[in-house]
Amino acid sequence: MTLPSEADRFWTRSAIDLSRLSPPSPAHYAVGAVVVGPAGNPMATGYTGETDAHFHAEEEALAKLAGRGFDLSGATIYTSLEPCTTRKSRPVSCTELIMASGLRRVVLALREPLRFADCTGVETLLSGGIEVIEIPDLGDAVRDINAHVMGMQTT
Repeated sequence: MTLPSEADRFWTRSAIDLSRLSPPSPAHYAVGAVVVGPAGNPMATGYTGETDAHFHAEEEALAKLAGRGFDLSGATIYTSLEPCTTRKSRPVSCTELIMASGLRRVVLALREPLRFADCTGVETLLSGGIEVIEIPDLGDAVRDINAHVMGMQTT
């Protein structure tokens, strides 16, 4: 397993900070995502509910890049929570969107808890040949932000 770099930690914390912008809802997690190019430049950001209450963070970020001709094979998507594999409100999961985008690397802070769906994002991405790096020590911040859904008290 590859260890996260300082840049990985920085951009994952940035995704966590973005998640704070997500309107609180008992029906979804507050998630943030940042797509960063191979030169270390941010290409797009998104957070859950940014433009539509049903849109996930990864979906929001990738939509900003769609149709613009970017080669994302050298880019990384940083997300505060594991990309979903099951959606109730949309036809395509975030894992499928990531795989279709050409991204080859995903960094996340926390695997999705078994609350809304049985998520297998990490396994699905890995089986699709995409590198996945987890930074679990950043997970407490994600849990705190999502305490309203996870049934936990914030610290």
